[in-house]
Amino acid sequence: MGRELGKELGKETSDGGHDAVAGVAPSSAAWLGVIALVGFVLVATAQASNQVLARGLAGSVPPFALAFFRWSIVAIGLAPIALREIRDGRVTLGRNIWPILAAGFMGMFLCGGPVYAAGVSTTAIHIALIMALSPITVLLISATRGMERVGPLQWLGTALALAGALLIISGGNPGTLIELQTVAGDGLVVIAMLGWSGYTLLQSRAAPRASLLARISLFSGAGALFSLPLAAIEMWTMPEQVFSTRALSAYVFAGIVPGLLAYAGFAWLGGKFGSVRTSLVLYLGPIASALLSFAILGEPPKLIHLLGGLLILGGVWASLRR
Repeated sequence: MGRELGKELGKETSDGGHDAVAGVAPSSAAWLGVIALVGFVLVATAQASNQVLARGLAGSVPPFALAFFRWSIVAIGLAPIALREIRDGRVTLGRNIWPILAAGFMGMFLCGGPVYAAGVSTTAIHIALIMALSPITVLLISATRGMERVGPLQWLGTALALAGALLIISGGNPGTLIELQTVAGDGLVVIAMLGWSGYTLLQSRAAPRASLLARISLFSGAGALFSLPLAAIEMWTMPEQVFSTRALSAYVFAGIVPGLLAYAGFAWLGGKFGSVRTSLVLYLGPIASALLSFAILGEPPKLIHLLGGLLILGGVWASLRR
């Protein structure tokens, strides 16, 4: 979920996180380390399952209907938290409605239907590795807007990550980039990644007094709203696919596992271990996606994925250094 979410979680839990871990006895710290490792793996796996779902469905479930029901489940599941904070005055809808809608559009709408549509023509590993470019994009946007100074190591990280992305998207043949023959699904994932980058910059500024889970509920509601018109067209034109048993299972899975469980798990990790430790989930995502793709879909990573992935993750690591 990236660097800015980690920062926000760290801000919201400033009395916990790092201090809580640093102040415990060695035996307790060892147990916390085990819990952290298990938690990181579970959250990364829950997040990666959405990319495997997109590939596994491969167009058998209409993408925007899937996105609509997924975000509706997340919004409704977290609604008690959001409603309580609205009632307590922590969320002023009149003042925050436009930022909430913008965050929902970028983070949920653009990262919903387009990703599921991309699964028809690109692999889950491609999706995971391209989405891993988001922190680099956030860094570049922040530097362009004067929000952050970019040092030499960060520029090096940016170059490495972009090289890795181009290697993967081009399939190792630079000529495909010049001839615009890249897979259509990769282009959709690039759009989703750009949307997630914008969401990362905006999400902590929309209803800033609210908790992370309350904001996720509001953003998910907005994402469902934006997905509804396209989902309604799919319902009208292909009702047998939208309302099938397979589709219902996909809606429930997408809403609960990469939805409620992933977001709640990330929030819990941030509150327990602090933002720096929690950001490690970012590095586990592509690994979890590759393992799940191989185990579930029978799509093992190729050498080009390993090389490109190393460049991207190495670049992301370097870009987050000071």
